[in-house]
Amino acid sequence: MPAPLKTVRRSLLVLSAALSSLALTAPLALAAPSPTPTPSSSADASASPSTSPTATPPGNMSSVGGARLAQAGTQVNLAAGVPVVPKDLTARSWIVSDAESGDVLAAHNAHWRLPPASTLKMLFADTVLPKFPKTTEHKVVASDLAGMGAGSSVVPIKEGESYTVRDLWLGVFLRSGNDAVHVLSHMNGGVDQTVADMNAHAQDLQALDTHVVTPDGYDEPGQVSSAYDLTLFARSGLQKKDFREYCSTVSVKFPGETTKVKGKSVRGTFEIRNTNRLLSGDSDVSVYPGIAGVKNGNTTNAGATFTGVAERGGKVLLVTVMNPEKDEHNEVYKEAAKILDWGFQAAGKVQPVGELVAPKNAAQASAQPGATASGEAGGDTAGTKPAASSTPVAADEDGSSGVGIALAIVGGLLVLLAGGVFLVNRRWPLPDLVRRRPRP
Repeated sequence: MPAPLKTVRRSLLVLSAALSSLALTAPLALAAPSPTPTPSSSADASASPSTSPTATPPGNMSSVGGARLAQAGTQVNLAAGVPVVPKDLTARSWIVSDAESGDVLAAHNAHWRLPPASTLKMLFADTVLPKFPKTTEHKVVASDLAGMGAGSSVVPIKEGESYTVRDLWLGVFLRSGNDAVHVLSHMNGGVDQTVADMNAHAQDLQALDTHVVTPDGYDEPGQVSSAYDLTLFARSGLQKKDFREYCSTVSVKFPGETTKVKGKSVRGTFEIRNTNRLLSGDSDVSVYPGIAGVKNGNTTNAGATFTGVAERGGKVLLVTVMNPEKDEHNEVYKEAAKILDWGFQAAGKVQPVGELVAPKNAAQASAQPGATASGEAGGDTAGTKPAASSTPVAADEDGSSGVGIALAIVGGLLVLLAGGVFLVNRRWPLPDLVRRRPRP
């Protein structure tokens, strides 16, 4: 497979490249147990992690992705040369996998159905993002902001102001704004329609642990997902270049309110910063080398949740961590970093315990070998253009989002799963911001 060309911030480069395909067989998806309703009493992002004792995982978890993933406890194939999994992990559930091959390197209660908090916004974005071009403008009315849970995290979005779709998505990913989610949901036909769309998309992705009640991840009885499913959402979303741009943006100037200055209407701006601490850093958490997103969350019922993607040494790994029992500041990021460190040390040495399955309709994505997902907002996510090159939207060095070439992607890998075609780039087009960070 040709190596990626190290061309940074130039115009679109298209090169023809060879494609290879790999035939794999996906396991039969088994039905997941019914969710147990839990009461909601707090909002996303501003809530403190739950201090309730760690419950016991159910004995009948799903086996989607492999029989080992249905078992409770830590699943890993330790052997000579494989590092020991960190001993001080307290999350109820976690999983680390190779984003490209889909191999699950290790997992802990991967299919435990738990409240997801704002990590559910990854499914929301993967479902709704392709429907509207990023330049579309929308003037917010009162009904757009109705129905949000008390104390919801907000950007804030102001009634009477106009925003582009790109503005709204940056509000979703950086500030986990439930107000931005509700505006986009109303553009999509309403909250009920969006919830129905999300549940249908989850089924198509074979995310059978997931049941959506509200599109923003706010605690609601019966709203559940799993570390396995959240990883599927991230993996699917990251194949869309707009999704990659938004989830990797550290900070950006956001449109504020319009005021009169000397008789003229002037619209101010304010900075919003990504609350993913492995991406933006914090007093007790360093920016993780190679991090490229994707989404964090926190509610009373869910505790802290996080899904991240990072690249090191040619490997791209996905990690999901749900509800650490240890009550320390930024604990979910600290445990995610430890799991990623282990994953990069173990990659290429450890035998997988399962796999990330492809969407059920992968066969419908294209009837022709060489088809690719365009991944652009407002574009077809399952097109039929040759997968010769991918050109990501990059993040500017200061963290503001901007259009540029992070690197030219030459070639690709068509992975045949479940009898269909599911594109996974051999070298994922991670944003320029990530590529310029020092490696450990």
